[in-house]
Amino acid sequence: MKSKLSILLLGIAGWFASQPANACTGITLKSKDGTTIVARTIEWGGSNLNSQYVIVPRGYTAQSYTPEGINGMKFTARYGYVGLAVEQKEFIAEGLNEAGLSAGLFYFPGYGKYEEYNSSLRTSSIADLQLVSWILGNFTNVDEVKDAIRRVHVVSIDPRASTVHWRIADGTGRQLVLEIIDGKPHFYENKLGVLTNSPDFEWQMTNLNNYVNLFPGSAETKSLGDIVLTPFGSGSGFLGIPGDVTPPSRFVRAAFFQTSAPQQDAGEETVLQCFQILNNFDIPLGVEFPSGQIPVNIPSATQWTAVSDMTNRIIYYRTMYNSNIRCFDLNKIDFGKVEYRAVPLDAVKQQPIETIAIE
Repeated sequence: MKSKLSILLLGIAGWFASQPANACTGITLKSKDGTTIVARTIEWGGSNLNSQYVIVPRGYTAQSYTPEGINGMKFTARYGYVGLAVEQKEFIAEGLNEAGLSAGLFYFPGYGKYEEYNSSLRTSSIADLQLVSWILGNFTNVDEVKDAIRRVHVVSIDPRASTVHWRIADGTGRQLVLEIIDGKPHFYENKLGVLTNSPDFEWQMTNLNNYVNLFPGSAETKSLGDIVLTPFGSGSGFLGIPGDVTPPSRFVRAAFFQTSAPQQDAGEETVLQCFQILNNFDIPLGVEFPSGQIPVNIPSATQWTAVSDMTNRIIYYRTMYNSNIRCFDLNKIDFGKVEYRAVPLDAVKQQPIETIAIE
């Protein structure tokens, strides 16, 4: 057990190392027919996250890791769900359950702080990287999560690893951000529907006020004395929007791209729109490595993008190895009979390229 745990801790510590950075960008869109969609990217430029899709049936029992081993809280899924896991099949980073509840974790370095692990409380202690699994398996809406989270102890498996924060959303359109600071959970109503990484959510919302001058469309022609100034092209109303890949800049861009997007008629159109918007947040490997340092041999720092239609119970994804959009329709999965499974997101780690035959 100790040997297995030591290997696990090395992997987690590596994943949460400060360079190259983890980065996640989340947005929310709603179609004219009332369909609510949440979408996000996950980035890690240090190595392949060995991501898997995980199908969890009702009645499946898991046990949490703790710093001592796999001896933490046991939890049994009341609801089936599909999740996307990183590094270990137990570590669901994003998922959707059969009740239409969505949950995901986002990297949150330097700001969160969990409570210290107390072995006498191990049966009610759950690892931060397994909290999404517990949420998806046990709840149907954000109020249930908010009430239940205060009865568990969220701990880190490895003190060297960064903290995370969470986005939880349900089919009514309500969305919460959960941040654990000084050992205590703090929930924020996320009416905007955007989330990235550090600093904390309240700071990110306050920082939006620095961009009150931005607007969709083009700036009007203006006179500067006897000189007439005209915009070079369309979109000049967004002149000054930050273009770097830091979390505050991505938060601002996501907020303005999301809120200026034209509302689509239905869910599937909105899903495709989410993927298009999140194209703007793909991070190329080169920007995360200092000059002279050779990047790792993976196609992109953005390892996958996921979109969840909570109204129609469908979760979509694409990866750095395959930009084709794939999906799971939870309505077509019998979670009372399906077996637990964990399968790599990509069977072949090569982008398929189709040659068009011309006769």
